[in-house]
This record gives sequence, structure tokens and C-alpha cells, in this order.
Amino acid sequence: MNSRNLSDLPLKVDLETKKVLKALPAAHAALAELKGIASTIPNQSILINTLGLQEAKDSSAIENIITTHDDLYKSELNLEGFKSLEAKEVQNYISALKKGFELISAKGILTNNMILQVQEVLEENSAGFRKLPGTALKNSATSETIYTPPQEYEEIIRLMSNLEKYINDSEMQDCDPLIKMAIIHYQFESIHPFYDGNGRTGRIINILYLIIEKLQTLPVLYLSNYIIQHKPDYYRLLQNVRDENLWEDWILFMVKGVENTARETIDLIIKIKSLMLDFKHRLRNNYKFYSQDLLNNLFKHPYTKIEFVVTDLGISRLTAANYLNKLSDDKMLRKEKLGTGNYYINEELFELLTKR
Repeated sequence: MNSRNLSDLPLKVDLETKKVLKALPAAHAALAELKGIASTIPNQSILINTLGLQEAKDSSAIENIITTHDDLYKSELNLEGFKSLEAKEVQNYISALKKGFELISAKGILTNNMILQVQEVLEENSAGFRKLPGTALKNSATSETIYTPPQEYEEIIRLMSNLEKYINDSEMQDCDPLIKMAIIHYQFESIHPFYDGNGRTGRIINILYLIIEKLQTLPVLYLSNYIIQHKPDYYRLLQNVRDENLWEDWILFMVKGVENTARETIDLIIKIKSLMLDFKHRLRNNYKFYSQDLLNNLFKHPYTKIEFVVTDLGISRLTAANYLNKLSDDKMLRKEKLGTGNYYINEELFELLTKR
């Protein structure tokens, strides 16, 4: 199929079918519960870092950029002696996600200029929207072209301008924001405005839109793991909309993804909170150097290092090294060497984040 069937928004289709309307309340209830439980973690950067890194790994995996949790956390340390191109790409994703969150937090809207900035951080280039023809989406197994997105630069700009207005103008279409999120995701992926990074940028747009709509406060709800679990359905349903205008099943898929992912994230945050409380008791009861900033550091970075502690606690390098070495001697952390530097692993947190 080619992009000639790609309509401007809003769509002239009945999207609020009985099945869709029936699915929405459970998804909204899960989102509300997630928003509440996320607010009980006092330091925002803990969830943004830990869950954001997991999302970066999963979203990149959909595009066949595969890295291990170990490599990903090592990459964050920027230690001499560790090089992983895949982990670096995943780190770019978390940087792009944070950039998007910073931009919408300041402005309360999501513009094309912001989307361009997110993609620029993701891809480490400023190529911008596609200017040259030749882009086609192919079946990875057969190399058959399954979809040809818009080819002309002017058409891409026109469609993206329409999408920008649709994202930010609530009066363009009076429907539930989760339905709109599904439409926005479909439209962005079908415009396919960039030479590379469309899938990952599109998944960042999902969470940014939920925050703009005040359904979430922090970027903690990520659909990438759900998409990995249902990858054939995801691509099939996207294509069914392109080929046959079958919107209901696509919207139901996305709404169900929001509900399932919110429930899983609630469970994970509760476990992180419980582990933090356990760590807090152990640190406070056994170490004179306990502080909330130290606890936050050990949960913001599953792999930490002396420099992180120096920055977060405002202490000397020698003092930070003494703290971390004492915790590793007592088996609260595991000390590892890489190149000329050391790093320290919060093994209990690592297990929690990696056993999904």
C-alpha cells in the first residue's frame, strides 16, 4: 500500500465503538493508579532513570538494536575500557526521552520542532524530515515492500503540520485521549517523516502525549515491552488500518496495551518502593553516613560509581570511595573493576529490573 490513503486528521470515522468504549474505563483506572503510585516515590529521577532505561532497551530491541542490561548500565557509567555501539544507541534513546519530557514540561504542548529535537538527540544528527524519495517499509523476511510512506518533502511537512495541530488542539476531535493517542501513533508511523528513528520517536511521542493530557505526570508508562510481546499483532493491525481502514482492532490493541503496561508498572514501582524501604532501614541502622541522597543514588543508578556519589552528595572523592567500598565489603553492593575504574552494583535492584 502507498500513502495515498493517508487522510488528514481528524478522521471522518466513528472511532468510539461499543467495544472501544467498553475497554476505556479499565485503562483509565490503571493510568490513574499508576499516576498516584509514581507520585509516592520522592525523587522523580529514580523512576525516570530506572524505568526509562528499561524502555530504552525495549524500544531499541523492536528495531533490532539489542543490548544486555549489563552493557546498558555499564554504558551509563562512561568508564574507560567499555565500548558498545548498541548500548550507546540505547543511551541516546533515554537522552531523547528526557529531552522530550523537559521540552513539554516547559511548554505544555508538543510541536514539530520539539519532535525534531527529540529525533536529533536519538540519532545524533540534524537530518530533519525526509527530503529525498526512496523510503519504503519492507517485510524483513521477504524484502517485499508492504508500505510506501509519503515521498515528497512538501507532503511530509503538510501532514506533520496537520498532526501537530491534532496533537495540541483538543477541539479538532472530541474523543477520548487514549483513542487520540492510538491515532497519533498510527499517523506518525505512517507519515514516517525521518530517514531513521521513526519507531523509537513514535513511542516517545506516546508517553509525552499522555503527560500533556495529564493522564501521567512522569514519563513512566512505556508500551515497548507490550509491543515486543505482541510484535506480529502490532505490525499486522497497523497495516490493516492502512489497507482496510480497520480502526477498531488497532485502537483496542493500544488501549489494552496501556492498561496492561500500567498494571505491570504499578507492580514494579511497588517492588522498587519496598526494596528502597528495606535499604533505608539497613543503611540507617548500620551506617553513620546514611542519607536520603545516598539512598536515592543507589536506586537512580543500578550501577553507580564514585563520581556519581560525589555529584549527588556533594562530598569528596575519598569520602565517596570510602562509602561505596564499605557497602561492598558488607555485601550491600557488589564491586567490579572495568579498565582503570571501579563501579558498584545494586544487585537486588538489578534483579528486580531484569527478571521481567
